[in-house]
Amino acid sequence: MPLPRPARRPARSARPPWAGRNYTLLTAAAVVTGLGSSGALIAAAFAVLETGGSGTDVGLVAAARTVPLVLFLLVGGAVADRLPRHRVMVTANTLNCLSQGAFGVLVLTGEPGLWQMMLLSALGGTGHAFFAPAAEGMLLSSVSGEQAGRAFAFFRMGVNGANIGGAALGGALVASVGPGWVLVLDGAAFAVAAALRAFLDLRGMSERTPGRGLLSDLREGWREVAGRPWLWSVVLQFAVVNAVIAAAEAVYGPLVAEEHLGGARPWGLALAALGAGTVLGALLMTRWKPRRLLLTGALSVFVLAVPSAALAIPVSAPVLSLVMFVTGISIEIFGVTWMTALHQEIPEEKLSRVSSYDMFGSLAMVPVAVALAGPVAGVFGRSAALWGCSALIVLLTAAVLTVPDVRRLTRREHGGPEPVDVLAGPAAGPVPAVPAPAPRVGTENPGKNGGRRPG
Repeated sequence: MPLPRPARRPARSARPPWAGRNYTLLTAAAVVTGLGSSGALIAAAFAVLETGGSGTDVGLVAAARTVPLVLFLLVGGAVADRLPRHRVMVTANTLNCLSQGAFGVLVLTGEPGLWQMMLLSALGGTGHAFFAPAAEGMLLSSVSGEQAGRAFAFFRMGVNGANIGGAALGGALVASVGPGWVLVLDGAAFAVAAALRAFLDLRGMSERTPGRGLLSDLREGWREVAGRPWLWSVVLQFAVVNAVIAAAEAVYGPLVAEEHLGGARPWGLALAALGAGTVLGALLMTRWKPRRLLLTGALSVFVLAVPSAALAIPVSAPVLSLVMFVTGISIEIFGVTWMTALHQEIPEEKLSRVSSYDMFGSLAMVPVAVALAGPVAGVFGRSAALWGCSALIVLLTAAVLTVPDVRRLTRREHGGPEPVDVLAGPAAGPVPAVPAPAPRVGTENPGKNGGRRPG
């Protein structure tokens, strides 16, 4: 008599239930572009220098990317809420692929002129201005339920790891094969990312219906920000926090390292420790689900004041690396809680516009702060300027904690926005003069990332 066959076990999915198709594709694409773009940032600078350019020329090429990014971000957010977001993302990735590829080919085949490098960088910045709000809206829409925070933490962990690895790999490739090939590889990475994003499944998402016009959409997005005190207060806070951190990291940090710590190597190790901290912080947030989202995030921002104080003293290189490592953990605690709050509170059809105001605030004051860092240090002294950076972070974070909604906003189990139009009545608080929140690591990585630059 034949023995009965044992019952087949149902096949187990390799992915956790919250990591659906869209989330997986978005994460994979962001990791690919993170690897390429982190190296491309190094390659672009060395490409300018290898053609005989000066430090000023390097700054001009970088500025050529940043200016259109700032100018078109709000428009990009409105467009991403009017059109299918995946089409906006694929189109932007295609533009980045072509501009970076052309930049690389120019470097490989001759000596590109400064104007050519600035033009191609400007095209890249324009593409990112339309890509970033669409990407953040798409990512926030790709997860649901109480596991949203864990999903955002895994996304950020993957992207931060790609940025660290990409910078290390890019630096090695620039030294071995030259900047041109690194730029070409970045263009290829954008092509792969565009292909991945073309396969996003939109069947479960609400259709995009154009509103009354682009300006009307922008006003509606602004009302969404201005009507939420927790949102605009944090946006304003990070407009300044990011600016002073950028000044400390881009201007004061290298000078302190050169004079007191032993040069570029210990400064590079400190920045690497910051990156390692962000990876560990994201890993921590895959397990920790704080109930008071913004209160937890705001308290973690106090730690961002410590690196400037450490540079002002200055501490030894090992101590600075430890400070930067802990700061990286704090950055991710804030970043994940912030993304979870946006996912929970903002209606899906307005996510890209709100994200564009968030990103605009992240960038708006950074160039000004970096430009003024030298003159401020000349007037007050570098140590005093660094202590001032720390004081501003502490004071603004303490001010944000006085906003009741920041202290009270709690995680909801179902994870989505309440089905109530909070803008039906008058705005629940004063409207700030200028919106503004925080940057993110890498070239196209959505989500606040306390003080790190967007690309």
